[in-house]
Amino acid sequence: MAIAKADYIEGMAKGLAVLESFDTERQRLNATLTAARAGITRAAARRHLLTLAHLGYLETDGSYFWLSSKVLRFSGSYLASARLPRAIQPVLNRLAVQAQESFSAAVLDVDEVVIIARSGNDRNSISTVNSRVIAYGLHLGARLPAHATSTGRVWLAAKSRATFNAWMKGRILPRMTPLTTTDARAFRKVIDKVRHDDFCFASEEHELGVHALAVPLRNAKGVTVAALNVVASQARISSLAMQRDMLPLLLDAARELRPIL
Repeated sequence: MAIAKADYIEGMAKGLAVLESFDTERQRLNATLTAARAGITRAAARRHLLTLAHLGYLETDGSYFWLSSKVLRFSGSYLASARLPRAIQPVLNRLAVQAQESFSAAVLDVDEVVIIARSGNDRNSISTVNSRVIAYGLHLGARLPAHATSTGRVWLAAKSRATFNAWMKGRILPRMTPLTTTDARAFRKVIDKVRHDDFCFASEEHELGVHALAVPLRNAKGVTVAALNVVASQARISSLAMQRDMLPLLLDAARELRPIL
């Protein structure tokens, strides 16, 4: 959304950039690291860190800062009030009981997908015991790379070709596993196939031993508003069985949800 320059609060933007500087790779930051990650001066970073700590959104040992549980207020409020997760959740619960696998719904945020609703079962818990595996990061609010996930590819395929080309321009696709598609030309072909098939099957590109199947969730106007997927261990279900048994469930769920999204 574009706004007038007079309406833009630069201090708020910098404060949010500081909060967004914390992630799984950098859980603790000092002023110097924050300045580099947020694109602001060290002095500004220090003031923002101290202010956020004073407000309770950060904790500190005097040198380094890290997120406090207070930041969960934002995600909690979203999940409690946003219409999209509430509309999808009952369907996810039913699918999980029916198929005994883990289902989730995700939205796109630039180059990552964010899980906004999820349902799973204990048979798919994080473990390598008895060959049972679940994909890393399958929790509400998790952010996963769009290029290496089934939900992300569904979202990218939903973009117009011009918008997708702009998204790809100058982009380096990080390698998550030895099987991740990182070549730009090959990746464009992958997205073309997803656009043609209207679903995406991705195997071991985000995590070894795990494959996923996703379909777009569209509203009554035909606009993609989320991606619905199922994630399973290759040791539990083959690629062929995954597409044969799970794709009809996902497509039926997408048709059921369309009038209410």
